[in-house]
Amino acid sequence: MPKVILDGAVLAESNDTIVVENNHYFPPSSLTRSEDFVPSNTSSTCPWKGKAAYYNLKRDGKTVSDIAWYYPAPKDAAKNIKNYVAFYKNKVTIQD
Repeated sequence: MPKVILDGAVLAESNDTIVVENNHYFPPSSLTRSEDFVPSNTSSTCPWKGKAAYYNLKRDGKTVSDIAWYYPAPKDAAKNIKNYVAFYKNKVTIQD
């Protein structure tokens, strides 16, 4: 089961990820302690997925900026990943 780990803690875990461009997109319900994921002011745009929004992680006195991204209103080609969350591989460990 794919999972996201930071400092030994599981941030997300699901058998229902969607892989797009080599990234696991996790269902929002798979985030552990979802209240620790705080919206960031960062955004970016993908030509075929649309505008991405980002999360900062605030947990145990530590903040990791822009640890993950998601598409709240994706273009038609990416509707299957709406609100699913992907993580930066240089900030977390992702186990398949």
